[in-house]
Amino acid sequence: MGGWVTAGTAQTMATTAANQAVVAALVPHCLAQAQSDPQASVVLAELKEARAMNRRTVIEKAGWATPINEERPNRALAQACQEALST
Repeated sequence: MGGWVTAGTAQTMATTAANQAVVAALVPHCLAQAQSDPQASVVLAELKEARAMNRRTVIEKAGWATPINEERPNRALAQACQEALST
């Protein structure tokens, strides 16, 4: 291997890294949303009962994974948040 990549591959790698950094930066916001939500105990109980493949959706529906000034939840953030809440 020569250690080089095409411009397209480099762009894909950069985009992936940027998206992962944004998600990592927003997980504390999601956790804060969970702590301040008056319905947190209900949502956390639903999260605990949900199948693994549905846990992300529970977080999305709660609104905890919707970044400020956004209308829709961030799927990757919801996944990372539910993983953080499960630990």
